[in-house]
Amino acid sequence: QVQLVESGGGLVQAGGSLRLSCAASGLSISMYDMGWFRQAPEKEREFVAVINWRGGSTYYADSVKGQFTVSRDKSKNTVYLQMNSLKLEDTAVYYCAARRGQLSGRLSQRNSEYNYWGQGTQVTVSS
Repeated sequence: QVQLVESGGGLVQAGGSLRLSCAASGLSISMYDMGWFRQAPEKEREFVAVINWRGGSTYYADSVKGQFTVSRDKSKNTVYLQMNSLKLEDTAVYYCAARRGQLSGRLSQRNSEYNYWGQGTQVTVSS
């Protein structure tokens, strides 16, 4: 049974940092692209970042480029999202997701292309 468990969310002041973790079980992150998405109140879920299954290459939404960093620890089967210089608009529930790695190396921003999802962790940025 596949499980993705996010942790590390919380309340932080604007300009602060948080590191989210996504611990995977039932699958190997070495075989899956691991993505982060977020959903703010009354908004659709949006892509944040993804790390490639094979070489660890990454891709970010324009809104977080240079601010967030996605990484992984294969030995712990865990993916991380380091979030710096947090802004009020970063407030959302953050979700970890897994998508079977593609031989083409193509990364996806589409929710529908991800096979497994975590339950989410709340990040609230205050002024």
